[in-house]
Amino acid sequence: MNKLQRLLQNKILILTICAAGIGGTFQYGYNISIINAPASYIQVFMNTTWLERMGVPLESNMVLLLWSFTVSAYPLGGLTGAVAAGPMAIMLGRKMSLLLNNGFVIIAAALSGCSRMAKSFEMIMLSRFFTGVNAGVSMNIQPMYLAESAPKKLRGAVALTSASFTALGLVLGQVVGLRELLGGEESWPFLLASNVVPALIQLTALPWFPESPRYLLIDRGDKESCISALQKLRGTSDLSAELEEMLAEQAAVKGQRAKNPWELFQNPGLRWQLVSIVVLSSAMQLCGNDSMYFYAAYVFQEAGIPEDKIPYVVIGTGSCELITSVTCNMIIDYAGRRPLLLGGYIFMAAWAIVFMVALSQQTQISWMPYLSMACIFAYILSFGIGPAGVTGVLPTEVFDQMSRPAAYMICGSLLWFNLFLVGTAFPFIVKSLAHFCYIPFLVVCVCTALYVWFFLPETKGKSFLEISEEFRKRNFKAKTRGGFYKGPEEIKTTPL
Repeated sequence: MNKLQRLLQNKILILTICAAGIGGTFQYGYNISIINAPASYIQVFMNTTWLERMGVPLESNMVLLLWSFTVSAYPLGGLTGAVAAGPMAIMLGRKMSLLLNNGFVIIAAALSGCSRMAKSFEMIMLSRFFTGVNAGVSMNIQPMYLAESAPKKLRGAVALTSASFTALGLVLGQVVGLRELLGGEESWPFLLASNVVPALIQLTALPWFPESPRYLLIDRGDKESCISALQKLRGTSDLSAELEEMLAEQAAVKGQRAKNPWELFQNPGLRWQLVSIVVLSSAMQLCGNDSMYFYAAYVFQEAGIPEDKIPYVVIGTGSCELITSVTCNMIIDYAGRRPLLLGGYIFMAAWAIVFMVALSQQTQISWMPYLSMACIFAYILSFGIGPAGVTGVLPTEVFDQMSRPAAYMICGSLLWFNLFLVGTAFPFIVKSLAHFCYIPFLVVCVCTALYVWFFLPETKGKSFLEISEEFRKRNFKAKTRGGFYKGPEEIKTTPL
């Protein structure tokens, strides 16, 4: 029976994925894209508000500074949410954390929706901070919740839906941000407040679905609730093998408590797991995919696309990421994690070289703008087919139940810090390196591909205990060899 048939049998699992995704990682993509359309209107609003308060307009550099504070509030909130996500997942559970997380979006929507009426651009800044907190929590807890709720053979595909919902949010944010909809001068407060709709949908739908079975059994020790949750998620299928695997994992971590992030760094048994998620989480933001959107409008304009049509073409870039994330979702449990990551970063490195050459010849050769445009789509496609989705799956697979929330705290913190870093540094990189601004991203892609090739084991189709055992062998390889070396000394002392 193929994967699609198995998914159709598990209707509750599909509905759980949708309920978790619409108010979860969907919000991350949606809130990144909706701020772009009204950027000029919000800057005018800031200047007008200041003029009414102080009697003098703001200088252009001050308007830019206020706008940069507004944009920076989102990753700052995301970092806060990522740090809070670990304790929330442990104390409240995965599902309850996602439900309470919607409170941040509701506050944010109220602030942004009323900002023009209150004549306060500070409310927009605070709103972006709260939307960031919401995204930081959901980016950590949703993949954890879904991967723990999925059967082993579908774990990669189910957890990867988090990336699909991010891409879906990105595209819908671009669509809703069109001038014909909510991206106009009069309607931008409603655009910023529209993120309340997914939050209300999740608050209505998610309570009807079960908590993570692994959380119920291993963290809470509630076997009956675990079996009940499994029965809902699996339908009438035999649960004995899956329950036996969970009980084995529960026995393996018996007597342990949930770990803090700093304890992961101190534990030699988690060395390679930690290095792997640090490398891959950092590379996800430092690979330059988000910076492609920075260049998109310029490249499309140079290719001869009318300026008023460019927003529609930019939607195509987001659609590329959505298509590839859905494709990756369908093949991850067949192709495996390593090939998708490896292929994604190798192709991104190749397209980065072509893109820089095309940019340098943009004004010299007539067809170069079209090659640049193709590179943008190809780069985003390469990112979506592997790194965009697989990176979020790995922390669930390579860490045990007690270490998983802390691991996601580390991943989330790195993701948001690097998002802020790239957003701050990229304009200076462009100014310094001009057409060769993708050299730093090229280096990141090549180094990450080498790490995946030499050090990252495949996790496809393996239980959590099997993956832990494989990493244990890697972490204690030197000690094991040392143990075997002592053998001859013992033999020498044996009487003949």
